[in-house]
Amino acid sequence: MKKRQSKSKARSQAKKIAQKATQQQSQEQLKSFATMPLDQGALVEVRNLSVDFKSSKSLTHAVKNITFDIKPGETVALVGESGSGKTVSALSIMRLLPYPAASHPNGEVYFKGDDLLKIEGKKLRQYRGNAISMIFQEPMSSLNPLHMIERQIGEVLELHRGLSGQAARARVLDLLHKVGIKDPEQRLESYPHQLSGGQRQRVMIAMALANEPDLLIADEPTTALDVTIQAQILELLKDLQKELGMALLLITHDLGIVRKMATRTCVMKDGEIVEKGDTNDIFDHPQHDYTKHLLNAEPRGEPPQEDVNAKTVIETQDLKVWFPIKRGLFRKTVDHVKAVNGISLQLKEKQTLGIVGESGSGKTTLGLALMRLISSKGPISYVGQRIDEYQIKDMRPLRREMQIVFQDPYGSLSPRLSVNQIIEEGLIIQRPDMTPAQRRERVSHELNEVGLDPDSQDRYPHEFSGGQRQRIAIARAMILEPKFVMLDEPTSALDVSVQAQIVELLLKLQEDHKLSYLFISHDLRVVRALANHVIVMRNGIAVEDGAATQIFNDPQTDYTKALMAAAFNLETAPTGVIAQ
Repeated sequence: MKKRQSKSKARSQAKKIAQKATQQQSQEQLKSFATMPLDQGALVEVRNLSVDFKSSKSLTHAVKNITFDIKPGETVALVGESGSGKTVSALSIMRLLPYPAASHPNGEVYFKGDDLLKIEGKKLRQYRGNAISMIFQEPMSSLNPLHMIERQIGEVLELHRGLSGQAARARVLDLLHKVGIKDPEQRLESYPHQLSGGQRQRVMIAMALANEPDLLIADEPTTALDVTIQAQILELLKDLQKELGMALLLITHDLGIVRKMATRTCVMKDGEIVEKGDTNDIFDHPQHDYTKHLLNAEPRGEPPQEDVNAKTVIETQDLKVWFPIKRGLFRKTVDHVKAVNGISLQLKEKQTLGIVGESGSGKTTLGLALMRLISSKGPISYVGQRIDEYQIKDMRPLRREMQIVFQDPYGSLSPRLSVNQIIEEGLIIQRPDMTPAQRRERVSHELNEVGLDPDSQDRYPHEFSGGQRQRIAIARAMILEPKFVMLDEPTSALDVSVQAQIVELLLKLQEDHKLSYLFISHDLRVVRALANHVIVMRNGIAVEDGAATQIFNDPQTDYTKALMAAAFNLETAPTGVIAQ
C-alpha cells in the first residue's frame, strides 16, 4: 500500500515539474516575441492573442496564442469547424467581444502601428466602421428590425462621411446595385423581415463596404447566398480589393471559396492555429491531420429511391402566393409581388423533394404556404385531407406531425430560454403526459443525435457558435417525431464536415421514422446528397421539375445549367444567365 502511494506521489510531482517547465517555456516565448520588431509591411498583425470567457462556473480558453498578419490588399482566410475560435479572433480585432466576460490574458493586435487592444474612445471609433468594417454571419440579428434599409445604410455614411439627403440616397442605391439587390429603389423602404435571407446578407455587405475600409472582416459573407450570387459577391470583393487596396480577412467553412479568394490560409482547431501558409500549398500538400480531414469532408449520401407506390404525404396544384403592393394615402393595391405563381408538387412518404433557386425566387414562401403559416390560393392536401381552408385551431393537432427548421437559427431561438427549455417546449404542448425527467432525458437523446453535448442543455443560444445553434434548431424539430419536415437551409451555417454529419443524420432519421422532407437550399451539393426529386424555381415559377438524377446530370434549361455550373465549378454556364 505504501509502495503504491509513493509511486502515485512521484507521478504527481513529475507532472507538476513538467507543467512548470511548460509554463516557463511559454512565458519565455511570449517575452521573446514581445521584443520582436513589428512587420512594417503588415496592415494588421495579431501576435500571441489569447481570449478567455469567464462565467460564474467556469473559464473557457476560446483562443490560445494565435499569431498571423494581413498585408494591404491581401486576403487571409481563417478556416475550421464551428467553435474553433475563428469569429472570436475576428471580433477581437474589432474589440466587439462582450467585456468583461471576455478577456485577453495576453497578446497584441496592431493596426497601422496602434495596438487595438489598448486604445479607447474616439480613436477606436474612428477605426470601427471606417478603416475596419465587418460583415456579420447572421444578418437578421445584426440589422435593426425597426429601421428601413435606406436608414440603416445611410447611418453609416452619415456618421463617418457626413453624407445625408440625396447624396446619401444616391450612394445607398449604388451600393445596393453593386451587391446584386434587384430594383433597389423599391427596397429602400423595406424592413429586414421583408427581405429573403440572401437579400439581408447583401444589405449587410453593402453597409460594410459603404466607407471603403482598409480592412474588411467577412464572417461567412456568402453563407445565406445562392450559388450564382456567391460568384457575383466574391467577384465584387475582388474588384474592390484591386480598386481600393483593401485587405480581407475571410472567415468561412466553404473551402471552395477559400481556394478562389485567399492568398494565405490559417487552419484553426480548438482555439489554435494548427497550420498556416500559402493557400495553394495547404490545399495541395496539407501537413496536419485536421487539415486533411477538412479537405476530404463533403456531404455524401444516397437519397432514397423514388417509390411511385408510396403514400402521398403532401400535395398541391397551381398554388399561388401573391403579396399586394400598396401605394398612396389610402394604401390602394396597385400591383402584386407574385412570390409563388402556380406551383404544383407531390411529396411521398420517405421521400425528399429539393427546392432550389436563387434567393427571392419563392422557395421559402412555397414551404410556408404548404405548412399553412401564410395565406395562399390553391388546394393543399396533407395525408389525403384538404387543409388549405383550415383555421389555426384546426391546424393545431397537425403541428406535431408537420415541423420546420428555419434558415436563421439565432432569430428562431429565444435568447431568454435555455436549450433544454427551447427543445422541450414542443413536448410540453404535445406530450403533457411526460414528466420533467422524461423530457430532459429525451432532450439529451436528441442533442446527442445532432452532435451536441447533452450536458450543454442548460446553456443559452448566445453561448453557442452559429453551426451549433443550427443543430439545436434541428433537434427541436425532430423531438416530436414528425412525418413531414420543412428544412429551410438547414446546413447553410454549418462547416463542411458538420454538413456531412447532418446529411447522414437526416438520412438515418428518414429511414428510421419514414420521414418526408421538403428540403429548401441553395447548396446543390447537399441537395444532391439528400433529394430524389428536385424543383428549380425562379421568380415564383418552376422552370424545371423532375427526378434529381435527371436534373443534376442533364439539366434542360439555361438557368438550371447556370446554377449547376456555379455550384460545381463547371465551365459550361450559359453566358449572361447568372447575371440576370
